[in-house]
Amino acid sequence: MKVRAVPLVLALCFFGAAMCYGADDLFMGTWKLNEAKSRLRAGGPKNNTVVYEASGDSVKVTIDGSGHDGTPTHSEWTGKFDGRDYPVTGDSTEDERSYKRIDDHTLAVTVKKGGKIIESGRIVLSADGKTRTVTMHGTDAKGMKTSSTAVYDKQ
Repeated sequence: MKVRAVPLVLALCFFGAAMCYGADDLFMGTWKLNEAKSRLRAGGPKNNTVVYEASGDSVKVTIDGSGHDGTPTHSEWTGKFDGRDYPVTGDSTEDERSYKRIDDHTLAVTVKKGGKIIESGRIVLSADGKTRTVTMHGTDAKGMKTSSTAVYDKQ
């Protein structure tokens, strides 16, 4: 009986570990903007490529895109999906960002400048993990309400 139980327990442990790793891994990788499927605000910035990668026990998010005037942009955020604010470097429009895991396929995101929330939204992965949809709502520098939906394909 013990001889058969050991391989079964080991198999279950490996399966459980693989499931846990897979859940954390869903957001990781390189994501490219699919402009045809996106609804971006006119004249707003575009995040063309977003990369999620492990950085120790944290996650590093690197965003490359273009500003409202077409100039190239690059920003980096390193933190955890725990809802706490972590600094953003390279983006003059924001200085802190937080991500909070809602479930294996959903993150809530909040963007701040000077301690004030300027945008918030959700990042949702498709069931197959190949598409990432970012829906954001906020207020621009002129006090106007903004919203956008950006769709990304995993590379």
